[in-house]
Amino acid sequence: MRILIVEDEGEVAALIKTGLEEYGFEATIAGDAMEAQQRLAERDYDIVILDVNLPIISGFDLCRMIRNRFETLPILMLTAFGSTTSKLDGFDAGADDYLVKPFEFRELVARLRALTRRNSVQSTDLPVLKIADLELNQQSKTVKRGNQKIMLTARELALLEFFLKNQNRALTRNEIIEHVWDLNFDTGTNVVDVYVNYLRKKIDKDFPLKLIHTLSGIGYIMQDTDD
Repeated sequence: MRILIVEDEGEVAALIKTGLEEYGFEATIAGDAMEAQQRLAERDYDIVILDVNLPIISGFDLCRMIRNRFETLPILMLTAFGSTTSKLDGFDAGADDYLVKPFEFRELVARLRALTRRNSVQSTDLPVLKIADLELNQQSKTVKRGNQKIMLTARELALLEFFLKNQNRALTRNEIIEHVWDLNFDTGTNVVDVYVNYLRKKIDKDFPLKLIHTLSGIGYIMQDTDD
């Protein structure tokens, strides 16, 4: 596994690199966004570990740049910013996972392996997911309903994909958090409800047939009937 570490603190980057190499990974360090983009242009990587607090161009902005250029390249944000808002900002920027410093190195390795497994599985999925007149092309990451193209953020896209892969099945909020965010949020968070509302406004609001339905006391279900 070839890993690009984007971290401006040299000592921290060296420690991560040494630890990864002890697990048999090949790791390269980039100290800022410009160097990271140069490294990505020079060779292929299997995953990017990205700090948020970078000089000049932030990790969030760099994440967007990488995601626009490399749609399927897994990105793990590794940062001291641990608030729910920071995590959501990271996921909205296109990150696939988010780990807060300080961290247990074994957890970092486990998350890296999980991301690469998930990426290989997704590459074999059917290219288009459909329900009624709604379509998601997993290769181009485009969404349309009928003849109307719909623009979604990275996290809205991941949420829609999870709904489509589990249509006609009741999904609890905990299931959605676990699979779409891959995080254990505090019990009282309403992040799922917030993002379901964002998604509904884009894929359901202007269409007579509603596809996302609330199940009182359970969570949500995607189906093409009102039953």
